Amino acid sequence: MTTHSTLPIVLILLATAVVTVVVFRRVNMPAILGYLVVGALIGPHALGIVPDTPQTRYLAEFGVVFLMFSIGLEFSLPQLTAMRRTVVGFGGLQVGVTIVVVILITLLAGLSWQVGLILGGILAMSSTAISIKVLSDQAQLHSAHGKQIVGVLLFQDLAVVPLLVLVPALALSGGALAIEVGWALAKAAVVLFLILTVGQRVTRALFGVVARQKSSELFVLTVLLVTLGLAWVTEVAGLSLALGAFLGGMLISETEYRYQVEDDIRPFRDVLLGLFFVTIGMLLDLHAVMDRWVIVLLVLAALLTAKFLIVIALALLFKNDKGVALRCALALAPAGEFGFVLLSLAGQINAVPAATLQVVLAAMLISMLLSPFILAKSEKIVMYLVAGEWEMRAVELQQLAIQSMAKRGHVIICGYGRSGQSLARFLEHEKIPLIALDTDPSRVKQAAAGGDSVMFGDGTKKEVLTAAGLARAAAVVVSFADTHAAMKILSHVRALRPEVPVIVRTFDDTDVEKLKGAGAAEIVAEVVEGSLMLATQTMLLLGLPLNKVLARLRQVRGERYELMRGFFPGVTDVADAEFDGHQPRMQSILIDEGAAAVGKTLETLRLEEMGIQLSALRRKGVRETKLLPGMRLQSGDVLVLAGTPEALARAEMRLLQG
Repeated sequence: MTTHSTLPIVLILLATAVVTVVVFRRVNMPAILGYLVVGALIGPHALGIVPDTPQTRYLAEFGVVFLMFSIGLEFSLPQLTAMRRTVVGFGGLQVGVTIVVVILITLLAGLSWQVGLILGGILAMSSTAISIKVLSDQAQLHSAHGKQIVGVLLFQDLAVVPLLVLVPALALSGGALAIEVGWALAKAAVVLFLILTVGQRVTRALFGVVARQKSSELFVLTVLLVTLGLAWVTEVAGLSLALGAFLGGMLISETEYRYQVEDDIRPFRDVLLGLFFVTIGMLLDLHAVMDRWVIVLLVLAALLTAKFLIVIALALLFKNDKGVALRCALALAPAGEFGFVLLSLAGQINAVPAATLQVVLAAMLISMLLSPFILAKSEKIVMYLVAGEWEMRAVELQQLAIQSMAKRGHVIICGYGRSGQSLARFLEHEKIPLIALDTDPSRVKQAAAGGDSVMFGDGTKKEVLTAAGLARAAAVVVSFADTHAAMKILSHVRALRPEVPVIVRTFDDTDVEKLKGAGAAEIVAEVVEGSLMLATQTMLLLGLPLNKVLARLRQVRGERYELMRGFFPGVTDVADAEFDGHQPRMQSILIDEGAAAVGKTLETLRLEEMGIQLSALRRKGVRETKLLPGMRLQSGDVLVLAGTPEALARAEMRLLQG
């Protein structure tokens, strides 16, 4: 491989990125951790597959550019104003106190305060990517601790901007340090003023012209031009590329094109950011780390312990209860991706001694590897350490059990978002009892105040489903598209009441087989239903007869949904032009005391050979759809069969006369 060629390096980085994402997605771990590990393995200090060259570092820097651009897009003054107490208060103190503590430790270790400030800024960061993913998977983003964690992470993201300006200046010493810091801050203020005053008007006008052309290529090109152009402007001004990208994101966040830009920029950001974290992993010298493994473990323990204590103390100071404070501390204690951004910058300008940089890098990497496991066990840790959590959980479950006690044959709706609320309206119209569960406290409070039958509770927990009256429920509905959570709910229902049908909502058909295997009675895919409605409206507008359109819709749904294969016929079907004797229909057959099928198993009846599908069985008023081949028929059972009229007639004779 020639050193002047960048293409082989790019190909190797892309290949490792593909493998990493596949492997880490399969084990449900954030891909960022995989990038760091792979970088450490293929870098110049390990296998040496990819050399540490200026081309590699410069390519990786574009990942930071797009990351900072995305942070700028999410910058919202109204959001900051609404969360100012958490963001500025809790978040500001967390970063500030962490920096002060690290400075004191570095001074005791014989290092300068400048190195301490840089390391403090690096170690104050927590992982936005990992924390947000885990909170989202656990449906806790809108919980009390979720809001506190998001607020602190938001301030950390914003704190990176001044640190990007300060770190290069702090590499100097003496009088030059004060001059350089003052000069850097002055330049940053001027650039910030010009971009936010003049740039905002120019940006809005530019995107207005581009949007009117209705060209997606032109739109993406303009986004890249603004992002890289402003990054270049700040670099020429002696500041960082990332600062200009952040300002570019801020400009666009105040326009109506924000969400379109965010969608267009995401592929570039994710790919380049992956390459950046691979190159960060390449900085790790495994031999140097092994030589100092005791120091690495001490720094790791100090990092986790210090941040844990700082966060829990500040959380309690801001009037959070012990459970919320402990959850925040567990989530925010490990290091974060922005710490690597600052560490990379510090390494480039030799602001931190090489040996210290290796130890800190290794400790940060290990802490991030531990982060998903800490977050996964956080609930058990909180329950074990905070006695009040058991009492709060018991009160919530008691309230839920009291509300569900009077309900029988009700539907449990897990998730009370738009889909859950729409379903609840249908059920209420049909006088079907229901109880809804949701983990968003504000939504539950508002909906309950409006008279809705909704309670705070996480449907993925067995005790919550039990308190919601699963033992007396007629069905369970998972109204949000989250396969991971749906699998948990299915596991609990199958363990407690396997005969209760569970209807699951998904985005598409990707996980249908997995959900079916877990016991889902039916899976409703948004993409499938959306395409059916689109096809229906298109055919109607093209002038096709309504009867023909409905027949086609019924056929497709019958093929897709098990319980909709066929229908119960009526007198009005004679007038249906599409109705004929070969169309599947449904029929209910009562197995009375003298019927030939009494005592026989479903398997021995061999109804499938006759072209009949057994859709359901109603026994003593309970409808069962999960039918096992060995189930024996009893007197009084009602079988719901689907098939052609001829096949149904033959099946009826076999069931009743033998």
